[in-house]
Parts: sequence; C-alpha cells; structure tokens
Amino acid sequence: MKSALMLEQLASRLEQLAEAVEPHRNKRTPKARFDAQLFHSHSTRLGDYLLEIRESLKMLNQSVADQRTERVAWLAERVVLQISALQRELATQTLRKGEAVAEPVSENLYEKLAKHQDYERRLRDMITDRESQLAKCETLVQQQNLQREIAAQEGRLQRCLQATKRIERAIEKREH
Repeated sequence: MKSALMLEQLASRLEQLAEAVEPHRNKRTPKARFDAQLFHSHSTRLGDYLLEIRESLKMLNQSVADQRTERVAWLAERVVLQISALQRELATQTLRKGEAVAEPVSENLYEKLAKHQDYERRLRDMITDRESQLAKCETLVQQQNLQREIAAQEGRLQRCLQATKRIERAIEKREH
C-alpha cells in the first residue's frame, strides 16, 4: 500500500515536471548540467533528462512489482533526486538566459593578458618589498616568516608567468 502511494506521488510530480520542462525541452545548453552519478545522460537538452527520469520511474515500478525492497529504496531515492535536480535547473532558466554559448574569445584573451601582466607587476613589487624587509629583520622568526612569504609569492609569480605565456600563445595561434 505504501509503495503504491509513493509511486502515485512520484508519477504526479513527474507529470508536473514534464509540463514545466515542455517549453525548454529541446533547447540546447553550452554543456551538460548534471552529475554523472545522478544521470547517465550527458545531453545538453532538458528533455533527455526528463526521459531518463521516466525510465528510472519505470524501473522503480518494476522493482515494486518484483518486491525487491533494497532496489525499491535505492530507485525511489534516485527518482526523487533526479526530479529535484531537474526542478532546480528549471528554476535557474531565467538566470541562464544571459549565459553566452560562446564568449568573444579574442577580446577576452587580451583582457586576461592585461590582468595577468598586472598581477605579475604587483607580485614582483610585493617580492621586492618583502626582500627589503628581510634585509632589515633582526629576529630569526621574522626572517623565516618573510622567507616563507617570499617563497609563496615566487610560486604565485611562476604560475602567473606560465598563465601569461599560455595566453600569449593562444593569441598568437588565433592571429595566425
């Protein structure tokens, strides 16, 4: 009896969800939206996820009929999680309307390059500042702290330089 009520409620929620998904059913998104553990589909259309939920509900009905209690519990939880995930995705559709499918790459690359060059300049200034403080330090603890800070900033500087080189290569590649 409990299973029949649960199945009826899930089927009802799924039908409500299907109505809400209908206007967005075939719209493509730039990338898949859901975790691979929750949905097997890697589609970019919400309608495909709705179909997968229907399939999960069908398996749940079969498991109830076969009286496989462990599988029923697992599948029921899965269907509820899938429905909830798709409802959350639908709720964000108005926010996602501004999401660009492809951003203007060349302009962004130049902006990124300028930002990274600014980071590089600031990191070099910070390292120079810490090195001058290190020369004036009197205690070993202060020296060790400043040396750690300098080492961390040098690591950041190296990563920044690597990123800058990648961006420059991407710009060159785009221009040739």
